[in-house]
Amino acid sequence: MPKNSIFSQNLATGTDERAPLFSRLGAFLLTVGMVFSFFISQLLGVYIAGKLVLPAAKNSTMADIFLFGSSDGTVVSLSIMVGCVLLVAISILTIRLKGGVVRQYLALTPFSLSVAIGMFGLLLVFMIGSQALTYVLGETPLVFVDPLFESVISVWLLIFAMVIVAPFYEELIFRGILWSAIAEQFSGASYSKHHGAIVASVVTSFIFAVIHVQYGIYEISTIVVLALVFCYARLKSGSLLLPILLHTINNGAAMWLYMAQIA
Repeated sequence: MPKNSIFSQNLATGTDERAPLFSRLGAFLLTVGMVFSFFISQLLGVYIAGKLVLPAAKNSTMADIFLFGSSDGTVVSLSIMVGCVLLVAISILTIRLKGGVVRQYLALTPFSLSVAIGMFGLLLVFMIGSQALTYVLGETPLVFVDPLFESVISVWLLIFAMVIVAPFYEELIFRGILWSAIAEQFSGASYSKHHGAIVASVVTSFIFAVIHVQYGIYEISTIVVLALVFCYARLKSGSLLLPILLHTINNGAAMWLYMAQIA
């Protein structure tokens, strides 16, 4: 039997019948390493895309490429795709090196339609409430997107990167490998039901929010709540595919609202 199969089957209920794939130190180092890899992959993506896209990039310094590339829609879009490839590869390689089965450890399994409908309803409540609060407070959370839209060679490239690609690899990291690695540390006979899932959800949600450095305190606070919704979907469905779908819907709705406002 694969090393992580029993844990993967019982993670949704908070029970575990075997040793975790990662030790506690290993889970901590994995978390630090994946966050570090997240930022490095973005920087590397901006540099690679900047060298290919930016005018006079051959004569530009690395600092210039990062400075101008981070506000160029085409560069940012391509950097998201580069980051996705790198982070997916790192995640898969890490799990395989530990002797785990990628599909099971990341919970890449089908989910119930009834659960999906319920979670979509919860997401809808969040989006409506968040939009209403944003309007009342006069916040503009997507202002950083303005220069990206103005400079991208194709709006559809930016939409694809931010609505499809980004949700996929962000969920794979935060509700996938990190969620499983942390949850398994607190799952088993000595812990209450769902204890590991709760710890993993809180930790990964705060980390997920903090890495969105382009936002302010208000936006980061709402991202924490949104991340908890995704974590609940991960737990309720026992599948990572549902959080990926919900994340895609959320980003798509946000992008649609943004484009409607600037039209």
